[in-house]
Amino acid sequence: MKCPLRALRPASIAALTSLVLFGCSQMPPYQAPQVPSPAIHWNDQEPRAPRPDADSSLLWQPVTGEEKPLPTKWWVLLNDKVLSDLEAQLLAHSPGLAAAVARADAANAYVQQAQAAQSASVDASGAVTNNKQSKNRPLRGSNQPNDYDADTLGLNFNYEFDLWGRVRSAVAAGQAQAEAAQADLAGVQLSLTAALAENYLRLRGLQAQTALLDRTLGEYQRALDFTERRHRGGLASGLGVSRAQTQLSQVRTERSELGWQTAQYEHAIAALLGQPASGFYLAPAAQVARFKVPVGLPSTLLQHRPDVAAAERQVATANARIGLAKAAFFPTFTLGMAYGYQNTGGPEWLSKPNSFWSIGPAAVLNLLDGGLRDAQLKIAQANLDETTARFKAAAMTAFQETEDQLARLSQYEQEIRDQQDAMQAADRTLKLSMIRYREGAVNYLDVVQAQTTLLLIQRNALNLQTQNLLAGVGLVRALGGGWQPTP
Repeated sequence: MKCPLRALRPASIAALTSLVLFGCSQMPPYQAPQVPSPAIHWNDQEPRAPRPDADSSLLWQPVTGEEKPLPTKWWVLLNDKVLSDLEAQLLAHSPGLAAAVARADAANAYVQQAQAAQSASVDASGAVTNNKQSKNRPLRGSNQPNDYDADTLGLNFNYEFDLWGRVRSAVAAGQAQAEAAQADLAGVQLSLTAALAENYLRLRGLQAQTALLDRTLGEYQRALDFTERRHRGGLASGLGVSRAQTQLSQVRTERSELGWQTAQYEHAIAALLGQPASGFYLAPAAQVARFKVPVGLPSTLLQHRPDVAAAERQVATANARIGLAKAAFFPTFTLGMAYGYQNTGGPEWLSKPNSFWSIGPAAVLNLLDGGLRDAQLKIAQANLDETTARFKAAAMTAFQETEDQLARLSQYEQEIRDQQDAMQAADRTLKLSMIRYREGAVNYLDVVQAQTTLLLIQRNALNLQTQNLLAGVGLVRALGGGWQPTP
């Protein structure tokens, strides 16, 4: 039963009797905040305009049976066994994830603590004391002894009638807070698994560039040997040899630079897995495949984002705490009972003549608090306004980040195609330059320029592939866990 605040203030006997029998909750009815949410649709070329018939608001709601569940392990979208094994190790041994699990467990324990107030409490008490009375104790009888023993054994029962929903509001707030903690746990897990994937992809990108430079060093060494032979035969100047040597030394320097960068990402992965960095090593492997993003991504996927879910649960928590603040304006009714035995010692003290009992209700109503409860109610209402605004901001950020990552993916797809064309052209240029150099039509500078251009384009192509994969991980973060893989 819901009742307005003003309806509970009359102190008439009839109103009090009605409230004792039925009670009411002061917690406002909860409805998740509404935020604008145009549907998101995308294809391989360009973003489409939002559909005019799309829903104009997003109400938080649980996943329905008609929706396909997200993959519990989003990294399967990359189809990389090594990464999957590393993610499994992360879930099992990550210190950061273990801390988040402990926080979620604590939140669940707080719910149990709040629910305990819905039950009666029963305490057993006992005391065996030796006492001395003051001779000048007021109203002391002449036949009372100076020293006496007092043995007491009893049970105490206490129960609070939750007439105003104080306990129910506390339980509702605790449950919403626990659900927010679970969403935070999912957010930590998503963040850690995404960070591991990003470090792994960067590491694989650097390993691919290292392999490219190793091949290039072999080619440059053969070019240097060829130039030196021409120089010894009088067919080339020393300038060409110098240029070939400079080119080779420069690539060796770049190869060394990649070595310590690769080590840094290996160390970062080891830290995420909770392992010593010095003993961790990942052998080079082929670059993983690109993400295959579905043509259309509905905006309902954003409901899976842990931060949006946690923000919505914080709104529910703040709403329940308003009920707590309002309930403080009303009296607390409790029922207390006690039963036990008491005497001054002796073998027969657990007998009926030594028994005692009491039973009866009690009520406490604060009449003057200097505006404390009014201030607490205002704080609770302000917290509701704040959490509502935070939820809306989180939802808008989710849409922004999703569209940003979709735009990045689309752009990288085009850049990769353009870079492939440029690489083919640069390769042809280098081959033609070498042919013309052997024929003596050009000097070695043309060859060096062609080699430099091709290597730069090749490294840019590898970097674009890595950035494209990182954008895919960014889209996974934005959506809160990926999407259903397509055949």
